[in-house]
Amino acid sequence: MSRPARSDRQRRQRGAALLTAMIIVALVATLAGSMIWQQWRAIQVEAAERARAQSAWILSGALDWARLILREDAKNGGVDHLGEPWAVPLAEARLSTFLAADKDNNTEDAPDAFLSGVITDATARYNLTNLVVATGNRIDPLEMAALQRLCETVGVSADVATRIANALRDATPVVAVAAAASAAAMTAPAPEDPPLMPRSVSQLGWLGIDAEALRTLAPYIVILPEKAWVNVNTAPREVLVAAIAGLDLATAERIVQSRQRVPLKSIGDVSALAPGLPADSLARVAVGSNFFEVRGRLRLGDVVLEQRSLVQRRGLDVLVLQRERVSAREQGGS
Repeated sequence: MSRPARSDRQRRQRGAALLTAMIIVALVATLAGSMIWQQWRAIQVEAAERARAQSAWILSGALDWARLILREDAKNGGVDHLGEPWAVPLAEARLSTFLAADKDNNTEDAPDAFLSGVITDATARYNLTNLVVATGNRIDPLEMAALQRLCETVGVSADVATRIANALRDATPVVAVAAAASAAAMTAPAPEDPPLMPRSVSQLGWLGIDAEALRTLAPYIVILPEKAWVNVNTAPREVLVAAIAGLDLATAERIVQSRQRVPLKSIGDVSALAPGLPADSLARVAVGSNFFEVRGRLRLGDVVLEQRSLVQRRGLDVLVLQRERVSAREQGGS
């Protein structure tokens, strides 16, 4: 073979070897990059799971704090009003130091964690559960009138009250009664496929209530698992007008101003502040409460978590009835 041909073949072999080496390097770099990305992703997932677990424990601690305060309040007895310790919000407090595992107080790399919370009286709002008499599956006319007054006071069409009452009636299971009593009490047949019973005000949208009406009514209504009367020591004036037949906004405002100075000890104190009310108008209000809403808010690094819980006080026991995550968002996000 001539020297030029041999030299040309050698050049082709060197080019093929160089190309093969470049392909191998590219494959190794691709695999290494994929492995690094997977490892980074696993670290991110682990960090997010750790933050979620920490957040759950901290928010559970906030709920336990609220239960302890309500239990201590129950020991003291008496009425429930906005001057008691449970009504004082927990100001945002930094918890990063307690989250650090390093006993040498090395918290430079620890996330910034801040906790705040508030307890509110759930019966400061009108309880929609009062609307339906489960025995016979019918609407209570007195409670229907109360909800209509509330809608009128806050500027919502009275038709919304009717639609809410009818929808809740349809969603309420009928309690079995004697045949004669059932026949006398039944005013409307239960639908074949009843809608789901909402557990919160936001879920009233399931029943066809429009969003604008719900936004307006939301600060004044609540859905509790059983009947509960409005607490006149904590309710706003709009709810007082709804719960007490014959009460006007001006008198309701006078009650609110008076209770800020001296809490109402009995229903008789309400009568003294609002003389001339119908005799039975105060039969469905109270000066205490057994239902409370606990809200906890946690800022952990760049993430804000909020949790809302409904608790019921039964003697010295404080039971958690509902717990839901209200939001989980990044600061500065939408």
